[in-house]
Amino acid sequence: MQSLWATQKGKGFGIHRAMDSAGAILGSIVVFLLFWFFGFSFRLIILIAGIIAFASLIPLHFVKESERKPQNITLKIGLRNLPESLKLFILIAGIFDLARFNYMFFVLRAQQAFTGKLSIGVPILLYVLFNIFYAAFAVPFGVLSDRIGRGRVIVLGYILFSLTCLGFAFFNSLPAFVILFALYGVMHAIIDGNQRAFVSDLSPDRLKATALGTFHTVIGLVELPASLIAGFLWQYISPGAAFIYGSVVGIIPVVLLIAFRSHFEVPGELNKKF
Repeated sequence: MQSLWATQKGKGFGIHRAMDSAGAILGSIVVFLLFWFFGFSFRLIILIAGIIAFASLIPLHFVKESERKPQNITLKIGLRNLPESLKLFILIAGIFDLARFNYMFFVLRAQQAFTGKLSIGVPILLYVLFNIFYAAFAVPFGVLSDRIGRGRVIVLGYILFSLTCLGFAFFNSLPAFVILFALYGVMHAIIDGNQRAFVSDLSPDRLKATALGTFHTVIGLVELPASLIAGFLWQYISPGAAFIYGSVVGIIPVVLLIAFRSHFEVPGELNKKF
Protein backbone atom coordinates (compact mmCIF):
# COMPACT_ATOMS: atom_id res chain seq x y z
CA MET A 1 0.00 0.00 0.00
CA GLN A 2 2.84 2.40 0.89
CA SER A 3 4.58 1.63 -2.40
CA LEU A 4 1.38 2.23 -4.36
CA TRP A 5 0.86 5.59 -2.63
CA ALA A 6 4.47 6.55 -3.34
CA THR A 7 3.94 6.10 -7.09
CA GLN A 8 0.46 7.63 -7.27
CA LYS A 9 0.68 10.72 -5.09
CA GLY A 10 -0.24 12.98 -7.99
CA LYS A 11 -3.39 10.97 -8.61
CA GLY A 12 -4.24 10.93 -4.90
CA PHE A 13 -3.87 14.69 -4.44
CA GLY A 14 -5.73 15.18 -7.74
CA ILE A 15 -8.70 13.20 -6.44
CA HIS A 16 -8.71 15.35 -3.31
CA ARG A 17 -8.78 18.57 -5.34
CA ALA A 18 -11.41 17.17 -7.74
CA MET A 19 -13.76 16.26 -4.88
CA ASP A 20 -13.27 19.66 -3.27
CA SER A 21 -14.09 21.38 -6.57
CA ALA A 22 -17.12 19.14 -7.11
CA GLY A 23 -18.54 20.56 -3.88
CA ALA A 24 -17.82 24.09 -5.10
CA ILE A 25 -19.67 23.34 -8.36
CA LEU A 26 -22.78 22.12 -6.57
CA GLY A 27 -22.69 24.98 -4.10
CA SER A 28 -22.29 27.63 -6.80
CA ILE A 29 -25.15 26.18 -8.84
CA VAL A 30 -27.40 26.28 -5.77
CA VAL A 31 -26.38 29.92 -5.16
CA PHE A 32 -27.21 30.82 -8.75
CA LEU A 33 -30.62 29.13 -8.56
CA LEU A 34 -31.48 30.80 -5.25
CA PHE A 35 -30.42 34.21 -6.55
CA TRP A 36 -31.66 34.09 -10.15
CA PHE A 37 -34.92 32.17 -9.87
CA PHE A 38 -35.99 32.60 -6.25
CA GLY A 39 -34.70 36.11 -5.59
CA PHE A 40 -32.88 35.24 -2.36
CA SER A 41 -30.65 37.96 -0.93
CA PHE A 42 -26.98 37.17 -0.46
CA ARG A 43 -27.37 37.65 3.28
CA LEU A 44 -29.89 34.80 3.36
CA ILE A 45 -27.77 32.66 1.01
CA ILE A 46 -24.72 33.10 3.27
CA LEU A 47 -26.82 32.17 6.31
CA ILE A 48 -27.95 28.97 4.56
CA ALA A 49 -24.33 28.20 3.63
CA GLY A 50 -23.28 28.67 7.25
CA ILE A 51 -25.91 26.22 8.46
CA ILE A 52 -24.80 23.62 5.88
CA ALA A 53 -21.14 24.15 6.85
CA PHE A 54 -21.98 23.60 10.51
CA ALA A 55 -23.90 20.42 9.65
CA SER A 56 -20.84 19.10 7.80
CA LEU A 57 -19.05 18.80 11.15
CA ILE A 58 -21.33 15.96 12.22
CA PRO A 59 -19.81 13.23 9.99
CA LEU A 60 -16.35 14.04 11.38
CA HIS A 61 -17.44 12.44 14.65
CA PHE A 62 -17.52 9.07 12.88
CA VAL A 63 -14.07 9.35 11.29
CA LYS A 64 -11.57 7.07 13.00
CA GLU A 65 -7.79 7.41 12.68
CA SER A 66 -5.23 4.71 13.29
CA GLU A 67 -3.09 5.26 16.35
CA ARG A 68 0.49 6.49 15.91
CA LYS A 69 3.35 6.54 18.31
CA PRO A 70 4.23 10.12 19.30
CA GLN A 71 7.56 11.40 17.96
CA ASN A 72 9.92 13.64 19.85
CA ILE A 73 10.01 16.37 17.20
CA THR A 74 9.76 20.06 18.01
CA LEU A 75 8.87 22.69 15.44
CA LYS A 76 12.43 24.04 15.40
CA ILE A 77 13.98 20.61 14.90
CA GLY A 78 11.39 19.64 12.28
CA LEU A 79 11.95 22.72 10.12
CA ARG A 80 15.73 22.45 10.42
CA ASN A 81 15.64 18.86 9.17
CA LEU A 82 13.69 19.62 6.00
CA PRO A 83 15.82 18.91 2.90
CA GLU A 84 17.39 21.85 1.09
CA SER A 85 15.62 20.84 -2.14
CA LEU A 86 12.27 21.07 -0.36
CA LYS A 87 13.08 24.48 1.11
CA LEU A 88 14.07 25.67 -2.37
CA PHE A 89 10.81 24.45 -3.88
CA ILE A 90 8.75 26.06 -1.13
CA LEU A 91 10.57 29.34 -1.83
CA ILE A 92 9.80 29.04 -5.56
CA ALA A 93 6.17 28.16 -4.86
CA GLY A 94 5.98 31.17 -2.55
CA ILE A 95 7.21 33.45 -5.34
CA PHE A 96 4.57 31.98 -7.62
CA ASP A 97 1.82 32.66 -5.08
CA LEU A 98 3.07 36.22 -4.81
CA ALA A 99 1.76 36.45 -8.38
CA ARG A 100 -1.38 34.36 -7.80
CA PHE A 101 -3.65 36.88 -6.13
CA ASN A 102 -7.15 36.00 -4.95
CA TYR A 103 -9.54 34.49 -7.52
CA MET A 104 -12.09 37.23 -6.75
CA PHE A 105 -10.05 39.60 -8.94
CA PHE A 106 -10.88 37.33 -11.88
CA VAL A 107 -14.55 37.31 -10.90
CA LEU A 108 -14.59 41.11 -10.55
CA ARG A 109 -12.96 41.44 -13.95
CA ALA A 110 -15.85 39.50 -15.46
CA GLN A 111 -18.41 41.45 -13.45
CA GLN A 112 -17.20 44.74 -14.96
CA ALA A 113 -18.28 43.60 -18.41
CA PHE A 114 -21.96 43.29 -17.47
CA THR A 115 -24.69 45.39 -15.90
CA GLY A 116 -27.78 44.76 -13.82
CA LYS A 117 -28.65 41.23 -12.81
CA LEU A 118 -26.19 39.83 -15.35
CA SER A 119 -23.30 41.40 -13.44
CA ILE A 120 -23.98 38.90 -10.67
CA GLY A 121 -25.44 35.93 -12.55
CA VAL A 122 -22.77 35.64 -15.26
CA PRO A 123 -19.77 35.71 -12.86
CA ILE A 124 -21.41 32.97 -10.78
CA LEU A 125 -21.80 30.79 -13.87
CA LEU A 126 -18.22 31.52 -14.92
CA TYR A 127 -17.08 30.47 -11.46
CA VAL A 128 -19.02 27.23 -11.94
CA LEU A 129 -17.25 26.77 -15.28
CA PHE A 130 -13.88 27.34 -13.59
CA ASN A 131 -14.63 24.63 -11.02
CA ILE A 132 -15.88 22.19 -13.67
CA PHE A 133 -12.55 22.36 -15.49
CA TYR A 134 -10.68 22.27 -12.17
CA ALA A 135 -12.50 19.09 -11.11
CA ALA A 136 -12.31 17.46 -14.55
CA PHE A 137 -8.55 17.89 -15.01
CA ALA A 138 -7.21 17.52 -11.45
CA VAL A 139 -6.93 13.73 -11.61
CA PRO A 140 -5.58 13.47 -15.21
CA PHE A 141 -2.80 15.96 -14.50
CA GLY A 142 -2.07 14.20 -11.22
CA VAL A 143 -1.67 10.93 -13.12
CA LEU A 144 0.49 12.71 -15.72
CA SER A 145 2.81 14.01 -13.01
CA ASP A 146 3.13 10.47 -11.65
CA ARG A 147 4.28 9.34 -15.09
CA ILE A 148 6.57 12.10 -16.34
CA GLY A 149 7.63 13.86 -13.14
CA ARG A 150 6.14 16.59 -10.99
CA GLY A 151 8.43 19.42 -12.12
CA ARG A 152 7.47 19.39 -15.79
CA VAL A 153 3.76 19.47 -15.01
CA ILE A 154 4.13 22.28 -12.46
CA VAL A 155 6.15 24.35 -14.95
CA LEU A 156 3.33 23.89 -17.45
CA GLY A 157 0.85 25.16 -14.86
CA TYR A 158 2.95 28.22 -14.05
CA ILE A 159 3.22 29.10 -17.75
CA LEU A 160 -0.52 28.64 -18.22
CA PHE A 161 -1.20 30.98 -15.29
CA SER A 162 0.99 33.65 -16.84
CA LEU A 163 -0.78 33.35 -20.21
CA THR A 164 -4.22 33.34 -18.58
CA CYS A 165 -3.40 36.55 -16.71
CA LEU A 166 -2.44 38.18 -20.01
CA GLY A 167 -5.79 37.13 -21.41
CA PHE A 168 -7.65 38.75 -18.52
CA ALA A 169 -5.55 41.90 -18.97
CA PHE A 170 -6.48 42.44 -22.62
CA PHE A 171 -9.87 40.77 -23.24
CA ASN A 172 -13.24 41.42 -21.59
CA SER A 173 -15.92 39.83 -23.78
CA LEU A 174 -18.14 36.90 -22.76
CA PRO A 175 -16.55 34.44 -25.25
CA ALA A 176 -13.10 35.44 -23.97
CA PHE A 177 -14.16 34.97 -20.36
CA VAL A 178 -15.54 31.50 -21.12
CA ILE A 179 -12.16 30.44 -22.51
CA LEU A 180 -10.15 32.23 -19.81
CA PHE A 181 -12.12 30.83 -16.86
CA ALA A 182 -11.78 27.35 -18.36
CA LEU A 183 -8.00 27.83 -18.65
CA TYR A 184 -7.91 29.24 -15.13
CA GLY A 185 -9.57 26.04 -13.91
CA VAL A 186 -7.09 23.87 -15.82
CA MET A 187 -4.24 25.87 -14.30
CA HIS A 188 -5.49 25.19 -10.78
CA ALA A 189 -5.94 21.51 -11.67
CA ILE A 190 -2.30 21.36 -12.77
CA ILE A 191 -0.79 23.24 -9.86
CA ASP A 192 -2.70 22.76 -6.63
CA GLY A 193 -2.56 19.00 -6.19
CA ASN A 194 0.83 18.53 -7.84
CA GLN A 195 2.56 21.13 -5.69
CA ARG A 196 1.34 19.27 -2.60
CA ALA A 197 2.44 15.96 -4.11
CA PHE A 198 5.89 17.40 -4.91
CA VAL A 199 6.28 18.66 -1.34
CA SER A 200 5.39 15.16 -0.15
CA ASP A 201 7.90 13.62 -2.61
CA LEU A 202 10.72 15.81 -1.34
CA SER A 203 9.93 15.26 2.35
CA PRO A 204 11.34 12.62 4.70
CA ASP A 205 8.61 10.17 5.74
CA ARG A 206 8.64 11.29 9.37
CA LEU A 207 8.34 14.99 8.47
CA LYS A 208 5.71 14.98 5.72
CA ALA A 209 3.10 16.73 7.88
CA THR A 210 5.67 19.34 8.94
CA ALA A 211 6.67 19.86 5.31
CA LEU A 212 3.09 20.29 4.10
CA GLY A 213 2.35 22.60 7.02
CA THR A 214 5.41 24.72 6.20
CA PHE A 215 4.40 24.84 2.55
CA HIS A 216 0.86 26.01 3.32
CA THR A 217 2.14 28.53 5.88
CA VAL A 218 4.42 30.15 3.29
CA ILE A 219 1.65 30.15 0.69
CA GLY A 220 -0.79 31.70 3.14
CA LEU A 221 1.67 34.40 4.17
CA VAL A 222 2.33 35.57 0.60
CA GLU A 223 -1.33 35.53 -0.50
CA LEU A 224 -2.08 38.72 1.46
CA PRO A 225 0.67 40.90 -0.10
CA ALA A 226 -0.13 39.39 -3.51
CA SER A 227 -3.73 40.58 -3.28
CA LEU A 228 -2.70 43.92 -1.75
CA ILE A 229 -0.35 44.59 -4.67
CA ALA A 230 -2.99 43.55 -7.20
CA GLY A 231 -5.57 45.72 -5.45
CA PHE A 232 -3.27 48.72 -5.50
CA LEU A 233 -2.58 48.30 -9.22
CA TRP A 234 -6.28 47.75 -9.92
CA GLN A 235 -7.33 50.85 -7.97
CA TYR A 236 -4.64 53.33 -8.98
CA ILE A 237 -3.54 52.22 -12.44
CA SER A 238 -6.01 49.84 -14.10
CA PRO A 239 -7.49 46.35 -13.69
CA GLY A 240 -5.33 45.21 -16.58
CA ALA A 241 -2.19 46.29 -14.71
CA ALA A 242 -3.00 43.86 -11.90
CA PHE A 243 -3.14 40.95 -14.33
CA ILE A 244 0.03 42.03 -16.12
CA TYR A 245 1.73 42.02 -12.71
CA GLY A 246 0.51 38.45 -12.17
CA SER A 247 1.72 37.39 -15.59
CA VAL A 248 5.21 38.88 -15.22
CA VAL A 249 5.86 37.66 -11.69
CA GLY A 250 4.36 34.27 -12.58
CA ILE A 251 7.15 33.65 -15.09
CA ILE A 252 9.90 34.02 -12.46
CA PRO A 253 9.15 30.62 -10.81
CA VAL A 254 9.30 28.99 -14.26
CA VAL A 255 12.83 30.28 -14.76
CA LEU A 256 13.85 29.24 -11.24
CA LEU A 257 12.43 25.72 -11.52
CA ILE A 258 14.21 25.14 -14.81
CA ALA A 259 17.46 26.71 -13.58
CA PHE A 260 17.53 24.59 -10.41
CA ARG A 261 15.96 21.44 -11.85
CA SER A 262 18.99 19.35 -10.88
CA HIS A 263 18.26 20.08 -7.21
CA PHE A 264 14.85 18.39 -7.27
CA GLU A 265 15.78 14.74 -7.24
CA VAL A 266 13.21 12.37 -5.78
CA PRO A 267 14.52 9.02 -4.52
CA GLY A 268 13.46 5.70 -5.99
CA GLU A 269 10.88 5.25 -8.71
CA LEU A 270 9.91 8.90 -8.64
CA ASN A 271 13.41 10.07 -9.57
CA LYS A 272 12.41 11.02 -13.12
CA LYS A 273 14.03 13.62 -15.29
CA PHE A 274 12.67 17.08 -14.74
